[in-house]
Amino acid sequence: MKVSLFAGALFVAGLAGSAWAQEQSRTIERTVKSVPNRDTQIGVYLNVQPDCTSGPLPTIRLVSPPASGKVVVKNAKVKATNYKACLALEVPAYVAFYKSPADFLGNDVLTIEVKYAGGRTEIQKITVNVMSAGAGQKI
Repeated sequence: MKVSLFAGALFVAGLAGSAWAQEQSRTIERTVKSVPNRDTQIGVYLNVQPDCTSGPLPTIRLVSPPASGKVVVKNAKVKATNYKACLALEVPAYVAFYKSPADFLGNDVLTIEVKYAGGRTEIQKITVNVMSAGAGQKI
């Protein structure tokens, strides 16, 4: 699986050199839109070093699973161009996906813990807003 770093509403964690990279713990809350019974990307987890190489990938743990759907994490390669000092890079990553049952509509909440080799931890509380395919379209 290949993932573009700049595709749509992509949430990327673990970029070295960012302002919060030196913090030991951080809690993030966010919302993702989804439709029933379809894989929806909820996060990309990688580690880009200042020299544009990959650092060790984080450990990802599902702290609290969603009440209705399921979460899976897959291996991927992320390609990016013109990212900070990196003119072009391709690094390994983990990509997390959420999938609800076919008959589910509403909000589903999950919490993921992401631990990096340097000791930094992120707690991500993700609310997935599952709505019918035509619900967000204007008429």
